[in-house]
Amino acid sequence: MSLNNKNIIFGVCGGIAAYKSCDVIRGLVKFGANVECILTNGGAKFITPLTLQTLSKNKIYSEMFDIFDNWEINHISLAKKADVILIAPATADIISRLACGRANDLLSCAVLASKAKILICPAMNFNMLNRKVTQNNIETLKSYGYKFVMPEKGELACGDCGDGRLASVETIVSAVERLFL
Repeated sequence: MSLNNKNIIFGVCGGIAAYKSCDVIRGLVKFGANVECILTNGGAKFITPLTLQTLSKNKIYSEMFDIFDNWEINHISLAKKADVILIAPATADIISRLACGRANDLLSCAVLASKAKILICPAMNFNMLNRKVTQNNIETLKSYGYKFVMPEKGELACGDCGDGRLASVETIVSAVERLFL
């Protein structure tokens, strides 16, 4: 497996599965990818920017209107450099916003501004996942060409059991690699 010189923009959304993003980053970096993270406000409630920065060895982006280190506009520069935008975990909220074309944070703006391949890895309670509106949003995004790695069945953080667990690290990293075949 090789992801040498591939630029992955990795969106980490709010959900308990955000802790698994660390292992996904490690897997991507191990296979040669350059990983830059966009940490949503919700994601920052579950994992720290320092952790993601240490694992990716890159600056972490989170604010739409940061004071810039240079002249670049973050959501545009990230969108242009991305070979893939990977969102894991993807919440019902980000899936809904993307399906509607909303651009109200750095991650959604980067996705809308990018010509890169988009890979979405949902993770949420099975009731949220199986709601007709969520399923319709997923189908809408698929019709736009977005790719998905659907969640696995198992015990969820809330104690329920069902579909909703973030797919395994190996499954996600393999799905990224397949995008380049």
